[in-house]
Amino acid sequence: MLKSVRVPRLNMDMWPLVLLFVQLCFCSGYEGSGQYAYGDDEDWHSRRYKGTPWCAPIKVKHGDVSCRTPRGEHYRNVMGTRCKIRCKQGYEAQSSEVVCMASKHWSSNYACREIRCPKLSMPANGGYKCSDGSYFNSRCEFFCSPGFSLKGQKTATCQHSKVWSAGVPTCVDMDPPKIKCPNVKDKWAEPGKLTSRVTWDTPEGVDTADGILTDVILKGKPSKSDFPEGLHKMSYTVFDRAGNKGSCRFTIRVRVRRCSPLFAPDNGYMKCDSDNDNYGATCTFKCTGGYELQGSAARVCQYGLTWSGTDTNCAPMNINVGVRSAAALLDQFYEKRRLLIISAPTAANHNYRFQMTNLQHAQCGLDLRHVTVIELVGTYPAQIGRIRHMLLPPGLSLQLRLQLQIPQRSFQMVLVDKQGTDKQRYPFPITSAELFTTIDTFPLRKDEMVLQQEAGQTCQS
Repeated sequence: MLKSVRVPRLNMDMWPLVLLFVQLCFCSGYEGSGQYAYGDDEDWHSRRYKGTPWCAPIKVKHGDVSCRTPRGEHYRNVMGTRCKIRCKQGYEAQSSEVVCMASKHWSSNYACREIRCPKLSMPANGGYKCSDGSYFNSRCEFFCSPGFSLKGQKTATCQHSKVWSAGVPTCVDMDPPKIKCPNVKDKWAEPGKLTSRVTWDTPEGVDTADGILTDVILKGKPSKSDFPEGLHKMSYTVFDRAGNKGSCRFTIRVRVRRCSPLFAPDNGYMKCDSDNDNYGATCTFKCTGGYELQGSAARVCQYGLTWSGTDTNCAPMNINVGVRSAAALLDQFYEKRRLLIISAPTAANHNYRFQMTNLQHAQCGLDLRHVTVIELVGTYPAQIGRIRHMLLPPGLSLQLRLQLQIPQRSFQMVLVDKQGTDKQRYPFPITSAELFTTIDTFPLRKDEMVLQQEAGQTCQS
């Protein structure tokens, strides 16, 4: 039960003061108490206190605001109110604190804007993709064009400090260019040669980056060259503008068809062109003086790897002393043997005996120089002719003296070359060394000496 309160009677002059007190107690509340008698109706306050400047209420998206007023909470947004702006992660306030001005406007913009990093530059020969553009926490992944490799961080993230977590990487051409060498089949040497001409197309390099290459460099002989027998290792090298090297290797094999080897016949010589036994090679044969060639004088290595002709032999020269004339006897030696004709009136002639004794120790040198000795001893009709162990008829011996104009009654020696020419006459005996020196100056003898040296034919004594 409420008790009644007795109110003293007041004069009419005091009623205005009483009304003002009641209004201040029940309508305005106590300053700084945070209580509003009429709730949070700011419009009501604005209408009630028309003389006090008010700013628009602060509403912050993506953030929070905390205000401090100089006249209590019921005077929010009045002039002098200070508000601190706090934005959510990933956002930033344009101003961290704003003040309500007498102009009824806040001192600056207070919106929370999304944090944004500077736009990334595009890497040369590459690019990037971002999850949320340049905004906070956006993750950008870099990539390079085909043929280029990434150098640097692969990703970058926009941080709260408006700085990317990594710089823009570079795209570097690190891939070597590609080049494919030709495939060259084995080649066979041409007839009569040990080489083969090999041709191929020069390969072209391919660069996976910018497609720009330097000249193709070949190590080895170029195409359309003659390659000798054997295996040849070749390579091509190409560079791109970044200095990367690409290379490939290939081989060229040249084969030679060969016949079974031939050998010089006994008492003869063999001379072959090219490489002696290769396809197309020709071998010629000659016999030493006093031997006659039997079989093929020349043979050729054929495609089927067989030699043409028949086997070659050198048979001892068959001297026919039963001929009727001196000319017929000399013809048997033409282009085969040299003749040394020794004539003396008797076998007791001291020049004859000295000469024959001297030549007995020089038989090897005589054979080496293709010299046949013919002895004519005595006077007609008692004269005797002899070629080694074969005797000449007296009439044939006489014809030789007459044809070569050799006197019967004095010692004389005649040297005849292979063409039947009377090269030298000696009225007195000579040493074998003098005789050999003279023969070695003959034109044909020089060629013979070369062949004998190649065949290893020499006289040790």
